Parts: sequence; structure tokens; C-alpha cells
Amino acid sequence: MEGDAAHHLGRVLRAQPGQLYELSDGQQVRLGRIEKVARDRVDFALLEDVPAHEPAVHITLLLSIVKFDAFEWAIGKATELGVSAIVPLAAARSEKALLAPAAKRAERWKKILAESSQQSRRIRIPALHNLSQPAPAFSASADASLKVMLSERPDAPTLRKVVPAESVLPQAVLAIGPEGGWTDSEFAAAQASAFREASLGKLILRTETAVAAALASLNYALGD
Repeated sequence: MEGDAAHHLGRVLRAQPGQLYELSDGQQVRLGRIEKVARDRVDFALLEDVPAHEPAVHITLLLSIVKFDAFEWAIGKATELGVSAIVPLAAARSEKALLAPAAKRAERWKKILAESSQQSRRIRIPALHNLSQPAPAFSASADASLKVMLSERPDAPTLRKVVPAESVLPQAVLAIGPEGGWTDSEFAAAQASAFREASLGKLILRTETAVAAALASLNYALGD
């Protein structure tokens, strides 16, 4: 191991020869025993395989920009709950003052995804896409078997009614709006790309709460 990860392991965590760590190359997880610790390099001896799970359904999260502490909490929990890709959205009602800085926080967000992946023993780190407008992000989801847009509109069906029962879904997309909700034009763009509106219930949830609740519900419904 080299670079920042090795520096953190050796200098911050004070790793010593003989200690055991779980290591992943993006394909599998192996147990590794530290053999040598240098300034920016840690040498391991690879031992046995470690059982690790990758979600059966590839879930892409389209997440509107909200205040960064809430957004970063949400993407960390989304990683723990198995999302495969995250697309930050510049929704119409996202705070405009947050959009320009958002494009500069990609490296910080990737670090959050990496740390959350390690914590939850994921083989692969979720992909983080560039900041996008909602309409192009909706239209880019053509291959997904299930496309859901969370909605606070009173006539939206519950998520339970939208997710098909006992279906094999290789890909799903979940779109979550900003604190002010989606605009009519964003609803129309999503519908044009075959998204279905779904509600999480009668109460209005904060964006980061909706992320955790919706992904947990999807995982339960999809048997993952």
C-alpha cells in the first residue's frame, strides 16, 4: 500500500508489523498481515479470503444538493446501504450559494465514500459523478428497470406500491429532491424518462432522512 492511505495507516494509526487488516482490490477482500511499515509504504503478506457482499441490485442515487453537512451524512449512509453510484443534482430549489462550491468538493466526497465503504466491508467504492442538472440525469437512466422519484405530493403512491414484488431488478434509480421539493418542470422531466413518483408516508422528511429511509426500504423490498 502506498500514498495517502499508507501514510494514514503508518503515521496516524501507528500500524505495526504483525497486525491484520482487511484489504480489497475492488474484486475481492483478503486478510493481510503487515510485514513492514515505511514512511509512505506498507507491505503486507496476503492471507485467506474474507467473505464480502456486493449488492445484487445496482442502485444509482440522484441526490439534490442540500447543506453540505446533511449531504455528506447522506452519501455516507447511502454507501453503507449499498448504492453503486451517486449523482449530485443542481435542482431548481437547491440553494444557489451551494452549487458553485459543490463542484469543488468532489475529492472530499470521494474520501467519505471510501471511508464508508471500508466501514461497511464493501468490495467497491460507489462511483461519484459530476454535478448534473436533473433533466439530463433523469434521461441518462434509460437502462434502469426501476426508476423512482420521491414525492411529497398528496396523490403520490407509497414506495411499497411502486416497487414490483418478487422481481429481478439488475438496476434501479432513486431520485431525491432538495428541501424545497421538486418543481413542476422537474416532475415533468422525470415522468418523460419513465420515473414513477413515490411517497415515504404522510410526514415530511429532511433530505438526509429520506435517503436512509428510502434505501433501507428498497433493500428490504428487493431482498438485499
